[in-house]
Amino acid sequence: MSRERAINLLLAGLLLVVPMAAIALREPFYITLATRMAILALAAVGLNFALGLGGLVSFGHAAFFGIGGYVAGIFSSHAFNQTPLFTWPFEFSGSDQMPAIWLAAMLVSALVALPIGAISLRTAGVYFIMITLAFAQMIYYFAISWPAYGGEDGLSIVVRNGFPGVSTAVPLTFFLICYVLLLAALALFALVRDSRFGAALQAGRQNEMRLAAVGIAPFRIRLAAFTISAAITGLAGALMADLNRFVSPSMLSWQMSGELIVLIILGGTGRLFGPVAGAMLFVLFEFVLGGLTERWQFFLGLILLGVVLFARGGLIGVLAGKAKHG
Repeated sequence: MSRERAINLLLAGLLLVVPMAAIALREPFYITLATRMAILALAAVGLNFALGLGGLVSFGHAAFFGIGGYVAGIFSSHAFNQTPLFTWPFEFSGSDQMPAIWLAAMLVSALVALPIGAISLRTAGVYFIMITLAFAQMIYYFAISWPAYGGEDGLSIVVRNGFPGVSTAVPLTFFLICYVLLLAALALFALVRDSRFGAALQAGRQNEMRLAAVGIAPFRIRLAAFTISAAITGLAGALMADLNRFVSPSMLSWQMSGELIVLIILGGTGRLFGPVAGAMLFVLFEFVLGGLTERWQFFLGLILLGVVLFARGGLIGVLAGKAKHG
């Protein structure tokens, strides 16, 4: 077993152990902390498809995270009030069932990502960063000026959405749902990374001209990766809305996009468990440093500076060394 695989198993086990220990210690708050880690890791896994494999530094992924959250909030709100979400071509009153909400969140995020990606991917470098940021800010300001769903005040989810056969009101049950979805997303990432599609995506990141020379169009591959990335990030947004039982325009803000990038840099760009390591570190810093001072982001900035200057592979890179290919 390689060192990286052993570290990955350790991280997966550690994340699972935290809520179990919280039950033993009768400290349910730590279950919420572990759930937040799992959801942020899932969102970062989504971004890792575009950033880690495709080299696409998207500064607009908060848009998809927020869209997922709003889908959960809007569906839940209409289901709770028994009012129709739309009446044509048939009447639909929303849903309070997680599988239906997840599917809708992924579908809507992917549909929004398609035109954004189709336009943004015609640029590169800093222009790609700025155009994805511009699209995300457009959606952010749209949410603020949307009074039907709370506008600037956001939208509450009265009762956490349900999952067939289990009670999602139990914190451990909801954590396990998020944990299983995270493992599924990691399995998909590993499958894509090791496939011919993933190889072409990584080749395009290194040398676009050579990829085009062998007859593979980089644009279509990157657009597909960008869309998959958005769908998974949207799923994470729906889970975060259920965790907080609240969704607001802050989920769509550029700060959220920055946080997702920070998670990947902390854990290791392009590494399978990089987003998991990054999310665990980020939430830990937020909890520990946030308990000491309100300006904990200053210290996070110093840590991030150290990672960028001295450990570009992130935590996984420091512990496991350089990534092995083939």
